Amino acid sequence: MDRIRIVGGHRLNGTIPISGAKNAALPLMIASLLTEGTLTLENLPRLADVSQLARILANHGVDYTIEGKRSGDSDTQGQTVHLAARQIVDTTAPYDLVSKMRASFWVLAPLVARMGEAKVSLPGGCAIGTRPVDLLLMAMKELGAEIEIEGGYAIARARNGLRGGDIMFPKVTVGGTHTALMGASLAHGTTVIHNAAREPEIVDLAECLMKMGAKIKGAGTKTIEITGVTRLNGARHAVLPDRIETGTYAMAVAMTGGDVLLQGARADLLQSALDVIEETGTACTQVNEGVRIHRNGGAIQPVDVVTEPYPGFPTDLQAQLMALVTRAKGVSRITETIFENRFMHVAELARFGAQIRLDGDTAIIEGVETLKGAPVMATDLRASVSLVIAALAAEGETTVNRVYHLDRGFEALEKKLGACGAEIERISAG
Repeated sequence: MDRIRIVGGHRLNGTIPISGAKNAALPLMIASLLTEGTLTLENLPRLADVSQLARILANHGVDYTIEGKRSGDSDTQGQTVHLAARQIVDTTAPYDLVSKMRASFWVLAPLVARMGEAKVSLPGGCAIGTRPVDLLLMAMKELGAEIEIEGGYAIARARNGLRGGDIMFPKVTVGGTHTALMGASLAHGTTVIHNAAREPEIVDLAECLMKMGAKIKGAGTKTIEITGVTRLNGARHAVLPDRIETGTYAMAVAMTGGDVLLQGARADLLQSALDVIEETGTACTQVNEGVRIHRNGGAIQPVDVVTEPYPGFPTDLQAQLMALVTRAKGVSRITETIFENRFMHVAELARFGAQIRLDGDTAIIEGVETLKGAPVMATDLRASVSLVIAALAAEGETTVNRVYHLDRGFEALEKKLGACGAEIERISAG
């Protein structure tokens, strides 16, 4: 199993290109099931989750081709892929595939919308809470699907096609909103989604569906209206830049000091997170080429933060922020409201000498002068990169184990950080 070795104490200076957003790429790829035409996605990140979803879609009959490298392309540049679901050959998504990636459960909506039926395995357990799918199934029922749970599978049928409905989510759900958007696009009549998720990735999916011929109003607000159409066409769409990757590298610069351009990043996608980073004493400036992050060596300041649905502070940056404030001058508080069990990185950060105690859903972090390198273990995607951030500023050497978690969500992490002066290398198991 691969490991990452880091020797801390180096400032970061230079340019880091920001990849396409994983959380946008996955639903966009799934949307290819809605049409016989070819969906071309630009700026698709090279990630383990993207490759895994390509395998899952191939099982349903989707042809997946990657354009070759073009003159002037860099190794860290997003790829362009073509997805064509000319014929759906299988409407079952088996457990062995779905269990490897929870987002693949979302194939349920386009399969039912286009084929009138689907049998999709319920996802297995998840390290960060249960992440239930009941809201996704509720959305499908509101669109007229009959749902049975049998032998660990959700079996959905809509023999005469889906129909428009009124979907009222009791709480904000990104997966539920993605599902409802895709199902409603091919439903008979009009669908209104109330308490919809407002994340930029929702807007990105809606924009892609509209290029394919869907009729959608209000994406990015709490109420989305979709008028169903009889068929969707192929389209070409560029995946938006990854706001979580942007925030992660911004915190790495805030932690180490330095001056880095996050190339292609958009400040408007994560303004609440950048505001918090600025509170720590780091300048975050939108420029033509992206977002510039600069900290001149002043002390890291403590912060109080509560995770919230978009446009609030994202739960996917909570672990990274915690790593950053382990070296703050004072006490920080981070309250996690989105996912249970999302403090598993605390024990690993403590191995660096961080002073963190938990009080229910709040972590209280007392900043320390120095962190010391240590062998640590990644527990999930976001937790693993928080260990990298701590290691970049720690004295001595750190080894991060289980880096397959990192590979799920961060493209070419060692290359990007190494190019800016970090002493970081991957040690292959083989």
